[in-house]
Amino acid sequence: MGKMNLLKEFGQYLLQNKKWWITPIVVMLLLLGALIFFTQSSAVAPFIYTLF
Repeated sequence: MGKMNLLKEFGQYLLQNKKWWITPIVVMLLLLGALIFFTQSSAVAPFIYTLF
């Protein structure tokens, strides 16, 4: 429940202050974090490292 409140407050901040340029940065950071989390213990990890 606390995480949903954080997302709600972040959305309200974006709407109120018109900081839409922050949205793509946050989305890309979340996707990169998810990629690292899901590939850290799999056989795909060596192939992901070659991308960077």
